[in-house]
Amino acid sequence: MQVTNVNDVRVYNLTCGQKAVPEWLNDDKRKKLKKEADMKQRIELIQGFEMPMLSSCIQMTRDGQYIFVTGAYKPRVRCYDVNELSLKFERCFDNECIQMKILSEDYSKVVFMHSNRYIEFHSQVGNYYTIRTPKQGRACDYRYSSCDLYCVGATNEIYRFNLEQGQYLEPLSSKSTGFNACEFNPEHELFACGSVEGHLECYDPRVRSLVGNIDCAVYANSNSGNSLPAVSCIKFKDALNIAVGTSTGQILMFDIRSNKPYFIKDHNYNLPIKRIDFHTLNDDYVLSIDKKICKIWNRHT
Repeated sequence: MQVTNVNDVRVYNLTCGQKAVPEWLNDDKRKKLKKEADMKQRIELIQGFEMPMLSSCIQMTRDGQYIFVTGAYKPRVRCYDVNELSLKFERCFDNECIQMKILSEDYSKVVFMHSNRYIEFHSQVGNYYTIRTPKQGRACDYRYSSCDLYCVGATNEIYRFNLEQGQYLEPLSSKSTGFNACEFNPEHELFACGSVEGHLECYDPRVRSLVGNIDCAVYANSNSGNSLPAVSCIKFKDALNIAVGTSTGQILMFDIRSNKPYFIKDHNYNLPIKRIDFHTLNDDYVLSIDKKICKIWNRHT
């Protein structure tokens, strides 16, 4: 693939006809090629970076060397090596993967939540251990300091599974009937989860109790009749700021010290927000995606 910059607009040519760099070249010759002007404008793609029918989840390891992708059909996971620009391994599942969580810095420890209430723990050699949740799970996150896997789903209970002991701990109880999303804050480990009633509930894992509850549904414009919008996804930006996506296409930016959003962004498609992320270079840029569109916007304007 070749990229050109015309009037500050980048154009990517997927069929430029350039030849790939030969694999048999040694490191010295590869470094010389990188100094050429034509090579500086080239972007190499990962070979076979696709799924037979659809992809459901995609995550990169914390060391930035591997990409995990789950999809169908048949349900499977593929791990791609960024340095080699190729597929490292592929594993098939018996059921669809709802969500995955990479536990290690590399590809050696991964958790997969499936649609049949099973959760699989994989090591670098394959499936290592399997557990089953009492109710269907929808999202999960991992607390690194205590080795606890928190799972939420179609129940008012938040399940906790300790990987060191290999057993379930006493679950957290909520007044909500179910949850769609959850996430730990990486700085102070506040656990936030979004309910089907449109509430953002925050728990302190040290005392295992509810410390905050924000009604996000009252700030979201709903075009679905009398039903209130649910929380579809959440994402922490830092220790204080959190973005909340709703099932009706709004993103609410909160400071956790306040129960009112300081900014609301509407996709105007009345579709659930699938995922929210923050730009790594510009802290004010937010990326949000639904079934139809991906938007990049400023969280203040």
